Amino acid sequence: MKSLQEFLQNFFKNKGQYVFFSLLIAKICGLISSIVVVRLLPQSDFGMMTIVASVFAVFATFSGFGSAQGFLRFGAIAEQAEEKEKLHQHFFLQGFLYQLILSVQFILSSFFFVQKYGDVFLVFIFFTIRLIGFYFFNHIQSYFRVYHHNKNFARVNNVVNVFGLILIIILTYFFGLKGYLLAISLAPFLSLFWFFKYKILNFQRIKLQKKELWSYSFHAVFTAFLSDLLFSLDILLLGFLLNENAVADYKVAIILPSNLTFLAVSMLQADFPKIAKNAHNQLFVKDYISNYYKIFIPICLVIFGVSFFFAKEILTLFFSSQYAHETQVFLILVITFLMNMLFRNLFGNLLSAVGEMKKNTIISIFSLIVLGISAFILVPKFQILGMGVSVFLAMTFSGFLGMFFFWKYFKKLG
Repeated sequence: MKSLQEFLQNFFKNKGQYVFFSLLIAKICGLISSIVVVRLLPQSDFGMMTIVASVFAVFATFSGFGSAQGFLRFGAIAEQAEEKEKLHQHFFLQGFLYQLILSVQFILSSFFFVQKYGDVFLVFIFFTIRLIGFYFFNHIQSYFRVYHHNKNFARVNNVVNVFGLILIIILTYFFGLKGYLLAISLAPFLSLFWFFKYKILNFQRIKLQKKELWSYSFHAVFTAFLSDLLFSLDILLLGFLLNENAVADYKVAIILPSNLTFLAVSMLQADFPKIAKNAHNQLFVKDYISNYYKIFIPICLVIFGVSFFFAKEILTLFFSSQYAHETQVFLILVITFLMNMLFRNLFGNLLSAVGEMKKNTIISIFSLIVLGISAFILVPKFQILGMGVSVFLAMTFSGFLGMFFFWKYFKKLG
């Protein structure tokens, strides 16, 4: 217990609680906004918006082609403030150019959906605006984490998410789908206040002759793309194999389970700079994994127990009795994301922090293959239940494969 106590003390000493609670607030805001949208929008509008949001999630992972992720890792291990600032300027400007190219590609992707969903182009326009704002939001978050300004990280995160939620509730209530789209497109631009306050917007071009910077960044963003594609492919496949009503039913079933991982992700994100600095310390890595499990195994058991006995009540409480019949899918997805916390989240983040990003890329590729094959076999026969099982197989496989790769890295430290 002493090591666990020290683990938690260090977490609070580094003000990790600010990161944790800000990410908790973000998840709560996201959950509430999802519930609001489910209740206020017609099922067809909600299904169409969900499909576009899934495409957006894929493109959002490419934000700046990994500039924020690259700056986070290399900025975290840089010793001098001057070096950190040079890294930020380089990553920010180069990444912004990439972001503009990405935004054009996103809007062009709408033409694949126009024939089937007539009003989808307007939805893509608003999500394109959100995509650009998302770039600034990502960079200000990385900036504060690199400099260990976790209080400021929490402030910008809280403002964007809380005020974004308020905008969503008000505008969706009065203007429906168009109001929702306006709200989500404006919210990330609230982060510009901190850019101007801390004079972070600096367009002085600095060349850094380090191929490893962008090599890591490209692998990071490609891995993130593959990982988020895993979370979006289920929606896209359902839209292709079934219809928007099935998409809506499945989306409701996965909203709560997918948000469970914020517990693990929050801690791992808060500790990322510390893990990166101690990547070659075998004792540190071993203690970190041990203490992580001391915290999250009991949490997972409690969550599973509550979900198992009260699945129908939970769905009715949050989404109305219309969706209460999806208890089987809901329970499968709860188990999936609890396993995710114990394996995929942990070892995926550890591999990223220690610089083994290529391994994460390999894991994500194989996971997508498992999901695609499983879905085409199971969905036509079992509908959205088949998709739930497919997601379970893909994510569990990726978690164990991540543990295998990290174990190989860990043995080399000895």
